[in-house]
Amino acid sequence: MTAVLLFGATGDLSRRMLLPSLYGLSVDGLLAADVRIVGTARSALDVAGFRAMAAEALATHVAHGLGDQEKADAFLQQLFYVTLDANDQSGYQRLAEAAGGLEQSISIFLSTAPSLFTATIQGLASAGLTGANVRIGLEKPLGSDLASSMRINDAVAAAFSEKQIFRIDHYLGKETVQNLLALRFANVLFEPLWRSDSIAHVQITVAETVGLEGRTDFYENAGALRDMVQNHMLQLLALVAMEPPSHFTANAVRDEKVKVLDSLRPIDGASAASHCVIGQYGSGAVGGQPVKGYAEELGRASSTETFVALKAHVDNWRWKGVPFYLRTGKRLAARKSEILIAFRSVPHSIFGEDVRGMAPDRLLISLQPEENIQMSLVSKVPGLDRAGIRLRQVALDISAKDAFADSRRRIAYEQLLLDLIEGRQTLFVRRDEVEAQWGFIDSIRRGWAENGMEPKPYTAGTWGPSAAIALIERDGASWND
Repeated sequence: MTAVLLFGATGDLSRRMLLPSLYGLSVDGLLAADVRIVGTARSALDVAGFRAMAAEALATHVAHGLGDQEKADAFLQQLFYVTLDANDQSGYQRLAEAAGGLEQSISIFLSTAPSLFTATIQGLASAGLTGANVRIGLEKPLGSDLASSMRINDAVAAAFSEKQIFRIDHYLGKETVQNLLALRFANVLFEPLWRSDSIAHVQITVAETVGLEGRTDFYENAGALRDMVQNHMLQLLALVAMEPPSHFTANAVRDEKVKVLDSLRPIDGASAASHCVIGQYGSGAVGGQPVKGYAEELGRASSTETFVALKAHVDNWRWKGVPFYLRTGKRLAARKSEILIAFRSVPHSIFGEDVRGMAPDRLLISLQPEENIQMSLVSKVPGLDRAGIRLRQVALDISAKDAFADSRRRIAYEQLLLDLIEGRQTLFVRRDEVEAQWGFIDSIRRGWAENGMEPKPYTAGTWGPSAAIALIERDGASWND
């Protein structure tokens, strides 16, 4: 028998992602009918109330509807609930009892404020919920800098071994992110070219059109650098830049990612001004609708950045001299997450002027809103021409929704929850990865402070401050807008 304990079970993440993901696993037969799913939060609900809340969440957030109502009803009967104040140690025993005892496998999804981590871990330990049969998934934020992250990791490590700890970065559950590994290491075509000899630069963009969306306090204390770059974007960079692991196993993959993160050239006081652009959105229009500026949404003036663009380098043999451009922001012109691999030009063109001015070959890996892999190549234009061969760039698309039309598009958390329950750590982040990421971010923030850098204003609905364009165009490249 297995139990899944969901902390923060009445919150937005649970309603939008966790409960629909567990339902998806149940419908596909990947979650056994005897698994007890125990939600817990401070909200004063009983089991019936939690099931009603879950039914409403499923009806709202499950794509294409619930499908088989009988299966939905059966899933709801697997749900239980325990009201819990994280600081009340007596409540954890009730949680253990609701899980059905301590003999079976127990998977905990912990989403809580960093200030409550220590009390929560102590409570789990006091109730016997830290044994060898227990796994714990940790949702971000795991600290606000290296020192606070280490304190959280120390608190968790006092009760759980590293093999029991599953640090979550939901981007690693996305199909296209996993497909990046398949693209690189299951095909002979790309790996010989995946290096500085053939690649001119790499772009990683995570752009949002939304503003604060009720996350005012969190975002004001985090900003774009800590909210997006520290976790999602550095993980994407590591997957792009890593050496081939010996096996597709947790330690082999994560060992290679750590090597990349350790090879990142620090961005510090000497380089922050030339390698970083930070911005904050003002009022403007997104999707044709007027929107307020960040300070107006917040209700006061602020120096928190809502946009970051970085020029990073991985100092090793494979990537010597290849810049990695990262940018992320809120209230930008479009919602998209993508990785662009920009290849070098051919060393000599036999076609003369016709090929000059054309962008070199590019590989575009789109993560959202649509998952897609697109290769841009130069091809001959059909037809006859006395002047010779005419060339044009064409795109070769590998659209996931077309290539795999018979497969249901999954929520990233489905894969992560399944791996947590079954004990596979490959798509989770190891402690040394987290701390290497924080070390890089802390250096950047110190560099901003030393240079007195303040966010540059940009109009909502644009692609950020104009200085971000200059950051990449100084090197003869352009953002993929």
